[in-house]
Amino acid sequence: MSGTLPKQVNAFGGLTDRPEDGQGVNVLLMGTDGRDTITRAEKEKFHAGGVACNCTDAMMLVHLSEGRDRVSVVSLPRDSLAEIPAGPAADGSPRDPHPAKINAAYAEGGPALAVETVETMTGVRVDHYLQIDFRRFIDGVNAVHGVTVCTDRRLSDSATKLELGPGRHHLAGGPALQYVRSRHVDAGADLGRVQRQQRFLVNALRSTGVRDALADPVRAAGLARTLLGSASVDQGFTAADLLGMARELRHVPLSAMEFATVPMDGFNPLIENVGSTLRWDRERADQMFASIREDRPITRPDTPTEPQDPPRFDSRTVVPGDKLACA
Repeated sequence: MSGTLPKQVNAFGGLTDRPEDGQGVNVLLMGTDGRDTITRAEKEKFHAGGVACNCTDAMMLVHLSEGRDRVSVVSLPRDSLAEIPAGPAADGSPRDPHPAKINAAYAEGGPALAVETVETMTGVRVDHYLQIDFRRFIDGVNAVHGVTVCTDRRLSDSATKLELGPGRHHLAGGPALQYVRSRHVDAGADLGRVQRQQRFLVNALRSTGVRDALADPVRAAGLARTLLGSASVDQGFTAADLLGMARELRHVPLSAMEFATVPMDGFNPLIENVGSTLRWDRERADQMFASIREDRPITRPDTPTEPQDPPRFDSRTVVPGDKLACA
């Protein structure tokens, strides 16, 4: 069976001046807007058309503790202002360091530049990354027979046409894509989308479908093939890495999982050819990433733990997984 699984491609070999190794495992989870592999009918049905920017719609830095008893997840909003490091451009010409939205790093230099940019901004060494496009997301959710999400209020999005009333909803792959992509639900904009992505991740990890898939070697191998995609696409995981970590994550209690968005300090002045960007609260962000580097919880004793819905830019909330999971 192992011979039929995608092989690992090393996308970290060309990186230099990287942060030091720390305890635990750090994974950069990237959701790209790649949609050329879904059909025209799927684009129309799930309102996933338009022109892709070949960039990342979702970025999560996932830390699994050395003792495998705690998980910290920090979302990095796609409109965060980043400094793209110097290096060779895609055409081989020199690339000067320059400001851009963090999601542009992938578009400019692929996974390696995305990893380098995140490492530069956070000081956290990325051990693995997982890149999911629209096709892999839809097929991955369908492979575990859907994921249940919950909402206390109506969710209606003008762009994705998401329409969910209060209550529980079991979503197949296409509707799940609408759920995690929606950012026009309320004034929370991208922060609201980030929170829904975190809710989805918690409920997917705890779903019966994932549990059953991981317990069946054939289904588990198929799920790994689906998520990793073609061996020609750089992925920082082997199939065994991915399945092993998924099993470890399922054994971590929800109360020992903590979810946060990198602390924000408002919007930057408009930057030519970049647009409107979010400014990180550097002091608080540095404290958060120092905790990850040192394998410590990011939750401080005085941190509120009830999720704000919709979240605010001045939020200080770090939410445990049991507050994001369906009751």
